[in-house]
Amino acid sequence: MVPSEENQLVPKEVESAAEEPRVLCIIQDTTNSKTVNERVTLNLPASTPLKRLFEDVASKVGYVNGTFDLMWGNGDNVTDTQTPIDQKSDKTILDAGFEPGKKNFLHLTDKDGEQPHIMPEESGTTDDSVQDRFIGPLPREGSVGCTNDYVSQSYSYSSVLSKSETGYVGLVNQAMTCYLNSLLQTLFMTPEFRNALYKWEFEESEEDPVMSIPYQLQRLFVLLQTSKKRAIETTDVTRSFGWDSSEAWQQHDVQELCRVMFDALEQKWKQTEQADLINQLYQGKLKDYVRCLECGYEGWRIDTYLDIPLVIRPYGSNQAFASVEEALHAFIQPEILDGPNQYFCERCKKKCDARKGLRFLHFPYLLTLQLKRFDFDYTTMHRIKLNDRMTFPEELDMSVFIDVEDEKSPQTESCTDSGAENEGSCHSDQMSNDFSNDDGVDEGICLESNSAAERISKAGSEKSSLLYELFSVMVHSGSAAGGHYYACIKSFSDDQWYSFNDQHVSKITQEDIKKTYGGSSGSRGYYSSAFASSTNAYMLIYRLKDPMRNAKFLEAQEYPEHIKQLVQKERELEEQEKRQREIERNTCKIKLFCMHPAKQIMMENKLEVHKDRTLKEAVEIAYKLMDLEEAVPLDCCRLVKYDEFHDYLERSYEGEEDTPMGLLLGGVKSTYMFDLLLETRRPDQIFQCYKPGEVMVKVHVVDLKTESVASPISVRAYLNQTVSEFKQLISKATHLPAETMRVVLERCYNDLRLLNVSSKTLKAEGFFRSNKVFIESSESLDHHVAYTDSHLWKLLDRHANTIRLYVSLPEQSPGSQFRRAVYLKSSGDSGNLDEACERVKGPVGNMKSVEAILEESTEKLKSLSLQQQQEGDNGDSSKSTEASDFENIESPLNEIDSSASAENRELENQIQISDPENLQSEERSDSDVNNDRSTSSVDSDILSSSHSSDTLCNVDNAPLPLANGLDSHSITSSRRSKANQGKKETWDTAEEDSGTDSEYDESGKSRGEAQYMYFKSEPYTSDEGSGEGQKWLMVHVDKRITLSAFKQHLEPFVGVPSSHFKVFRVYASNQEFESVRLNETLSSFSDDNKITIRLGRALKKGEYRVKVYQLLVNEPEPCKFLLDAVFAKGMTVRQSKEELLPQLREQCGLDLTIDRFRLRKKTWKNPGTVFLDYHIYEEDINISSNWEVFLEILEGVEKMKSMSQLAVLSRRWRPSEMKLDSFQEVVLESSSVEELKEKLSEISGIPLENIEFAKGRGTFPCDISILEIHQDLDWNPKVSTLNVWPLYICDDGAVIFYRDKTEELMELTDEQRNELMKKESSRLQKTGHRVTYSPRKEKALKIYLDGAPNKDLTQD
Repeated sequence: MVPSEENQLVPKEVESAAEEPRVLCIIQDTTNSKTVNERVTLNLPASTPLKRLFEDVASKVGYVNGTFDLMWGNGDNVTDTQTPIDQKSDKTILDAGFEPGKKNFLHLTDKDGEQPHIMPEESGTTDDSVQDRFIGPLPREGSVGCTNDYVSQSYSYSSVLSKSETGYVGLVNQAMTCYLNSLLQTLFMTPEFRNALYKWEFEESEEDPVMSIPYQLQRLFVLLQTSKKRAIETTDVTRSFGWDSSEAWQQHDVQELCRVMFDALEQKWKQTEQADLINQLYQGKLKDYVRCLECGYEGWRIDTYLDIPLVIRPYGSNQAFASVEEALHAFIQPEILDGPNQYFCERCKKKCDARKGLRFLHFPYLLTLQLKRFDFDYTTMHRIKLNDRMTFPEELDMSVFIDVEDEKSPQTESCTDSGAENEGSCHSDQMSNDFSNDDGVDEGICLESNSAAERISKAGSEKSSLLYELFSVMVHSGSAAGGHYYACIKSFSDDQWYSFNDQHVSKITQEDIKKTYGGSSGSRGYYSSAFASSTNAYMLIYRLKDPMRNAKFLEAQEYPEHIKQLVQKERELEEQEKRQREIERNTCKIKLFCMHPAKQIMMENKLEVHKDRTLKEAVEIAYKLMDLEEAVPLDCCRLVKYDEFHDYLERSYEGEEDTPMGLLLGGVKSTYMFDLLLETRRPDQIFQCYKPGEVMVKVHVVDLKTESVASPISVRAYLNQTVSEFKQLISKATHLPAETMRVVLERCYNDLRLLNVSSKTLKAEGFFRSNKVFIESSESLDHHVAYTDSHLWKLLDRHANTIRLYVSLPEQSPGSQFRRAVYLKSSGDSGNLDEACERVKGPVGNMKSVEAILEESTEKLKSLSLQQQQEGDNGDSSKSTEASDFENIESPLNEIDSSASAENRELENQIQISDPENLQSEERSDSDVNNDRSTSSVDSDILSSSHSSDTLCNVDNAPLPLANGLDSHSITSSRRSKANQGKKETWDTAEEDSGTDSEYDESGKSRGEAQYMYFKSEPYTSDEGSGEGQKWLMVHVDKRITLSAFKQHLEPFVGVPSSHFKVFRVYASNQEFESVRLNETLSSFSDDNKITIRLGRALKKGEYRVKVYQLLVNEPEPCKFLLDAVFAKGMTVRQSKEELLPQLREQCGLDLTIDRFRLRKKTWKNPGTVFLDYHIYEEDINISSNWEVFLEILEGVEKMKSMSQLAVLSRRWRPSEMKLDSFQEVVLESSSVEELKEKLSEISGIPLENIEFAKGRGTFPCDISILEIHQDLDWNPKVSTLNVWPLYICDDGAVIFYRDKTEELMELTDEQRNELMKKESSRLQKTGHRVTYSPRKEKALKIYLDGAPNKDLTQD
């Protein structure tokens, strides 16, 4: 329900104001990133002068008036939003353009570049005239009661420092601790509790003050009473509860907290004067009785309570109680026990009708009433909140509810449980639902012969002393799913009501209290408000009106000595904190960078310097912060203004060494739009002057002969300079001739622009604050070639696309495996073998090391570079030659491929087909490496998403030029040609799904040979403690290279063909994922990425890597990883089993025959469909990359012959022994329940008519505690087939528990049950299963007296 305008909470001052229109101003503080989300709202008369507006804003936000500006926000009423409002003007806000009846948005901004000054804490309180003005936040729609105060849990830095004008201090909400704040403020505003707490003295020798709950409450109360802040933290209190930061995110019930905290205080106060304080203040007594209606015999028991729970509506009724008084009458209304509920009377010796009820015997000094607004809807199975209206009086007369004669004469009749007292409050389930007037006839009847006059006299004396006054209303705003608590509390000092809403405290009226009664419009059923949200009272606290007992708060001079010392200590700490805040407020904090002169790495830190420190002093601080004492003298350092994002030096500060940093940086700000750089120089150098308006240019000199790009030289230029002038500037800096100079600007990634128009300005050419140019000034013929065909362009293009990768090679060096691979390629021809070995690595008997290969490769690269320079670079044919040459020299193995690729590929294919044992052994090497690694099935999705975005753009449209002049169509031509051969174009092809492509196109030619891509490598020593035999390569490679070509370049260093090793990309936290898409580029890689090479056969088109797990149904861990295997599209299940046999024998020690095991579907840890031998992958069985299957060893012959059969796993429950038997598989020919029972009867010997079964819950093996299985499972469902609700057994692998219904459950003693519970809890926790399957329980609220939570394994 959303209240209408007139129902909004508005103090009386506004209601009684004149008819003058009012102006609503909403001010946003933009001076600080922490306050930018704050909104301060003023509701002012239209005649308010602008001067008074500024005063009110300053008072509200806690700034010194005159140190900030107000500017118009984005409202429609004013067009000029950039001019500050004149603070000194005598205009009214109406004349200044403010509009009544509308929201006038204003921005609070810095004045003259400096942040506003925080108001001194002493001036936090304002005069009465300001207090009387309505200055508060904008009332929100749907607000009821006190919610028109700040509801936001965020608060500004300044608002914490300025105390509320009410004089009271708020409490900071840690996250969801509003329930705690409400209770703490109520206890603080209770004089009797606060005074008693102050009288208790903490003995530091006996307990750690951090973990002492009473001491931390004392400290909190002292701060609430003396602090000058607006709000204080409660973290010290919650730490004493033994809570960690996660508890701040748990919202609990305020009544539950009250009970738990009182228990904790009682435990802490044992053996002290306050030991019985809680009972003295809050405890009452009631009598729980049952009276026989035939003989009048009454049995009873005395109970104590700390609060009285009152139901909002009787169960099943849609009519709520109108008032607290009605609910109290219902609480003590007795119920009749008749029919099957008759009571066995000790006197009559038979079951008789009886009356059962409660009688109040004693009310406490502080009466707590809980309005039970939270209920449970058994229709929707949701918790609900009841928002019905229930009134409560300001003064409550409890004399009508007390049973005077029972309190004075408790020995009315025989007592069945005399003296037994139950701790805690009584429960609402003791309340009657029967409201017959006849039931009240005997209420209060005493069987003794007391006269009526005596009873009336006693009742009169009690009545006069049981008048209670309301002083605290704890309000809940929200629904049963969650919400917000705050407290409305009356001060006994001035009888004024206040709203304590976390850190905000404000005055409210009695009318506001009435708005917390609740209520909603329209007729609603009992459970209609399941998710309704409203604001209403939840807990009420009354105090007995007794002048003899009613206390006042202790004055400062009345404090015990230890409290006076505590006040002084907290005051000193606050003053110290204030001084520290003042220093913080005047400290400039800015990012500091420095290029270390020795290490040549950019270091980053945060420079914190007081605004009054000079630049010279700031340089000294930065010098020490960056630890440059050993590297460079102090006089060789200076601070300059720097833009780290654009790597741009904005300006230097010559001659300003004595200028304060606050002035240089433009004031103290939370964030700056620039950074500082600590620049260093050598003693023989001088610093360059950086002027504002200059642009910075990093100049890289290119040497075409050595094909090198030098480190950058920084040059400063102006945007209005011409290209010709710029060349002269560079010539001076680099000592190269300007006449033959070519300048190339890299405007953005790979956008290389030749600056060939001398008269153009740098601005027209696209220069910005920070720029990168390449210059070349040789007199070679390359000047006369078209720019995009020139050697310079190709070199720069290569430079822009080259990345540095670190490659970890397999531990074993190239040796026998590579020799064997070459032998396979040569197909036994000895002459061919010798030639191959000679061309790749020399003689077989003398295999070269990685270092030797690199040295040879480098020499060839140098000779070819000189040859290319002489030949020039004209025409397509020369490009093709160059591509081929580079491909061959950079990776020596390609010399074999370029000359005999097709022949060798064909030979290799023939050998692989004719020699399946060799193929299997290669697959074993794959599994040997990975048999202990288990990659998640989501890896393929990660790989797919990361690599799919890396393919070159525009592949389906116009050709995209690449570095070698080829177009991007060549990259995907193989895939396209196959897709256009009339095959179905669907997503389920092996190539798309597995993420692999054939490494060779249909002609047998390697794809890597079709493209020229830069590749250069050198040995690298890793700092990570690698194994002795492990080697690293540092590879510089063009990231447009395909994975296939990249692998071929790595062949000589790995020592095996590219089809026999796998590439794994190493991510953060050393996670490795295999790169399998051979036709995609390395564009997703970046500098310094790491790659791991592992031996093993790489996937080809239509192949999938499969993880094989063993299913062990009767083992504690039923899922065991065996090995990695490769399945291919079109392969039958039997063929895959045949390939698995030798791998299982060699790697896992499992010597099986093909008919002694089966493969079946694996979903997480659940066994699924049994795969039959004739099933074909991709046709009958969907398969994907990183697929997982179960291998199950059979005890006998395979019973599953067709897909119409159903295999379930059965397990017998023996209740008389409290034991579960092992799993047995049952194969059904149909989904009939009758057949299942017949099969279970057959294997167990239980008569068919006595079989009861239930489906297991959760993940296989569906573990459940043997203490719960008998009653918690849905035994014997009323269905005839298994594939319907509630069973839904449609696939193999379901778990069925069964039992003999005539078998009785074993009776356990308490000791046996507790012992069994511990064993079951331990067993189920080890297997990762919950003890119960009930819905997730809310976290219980606990206060740990020893300071740390104790985990009870017997509890869930």
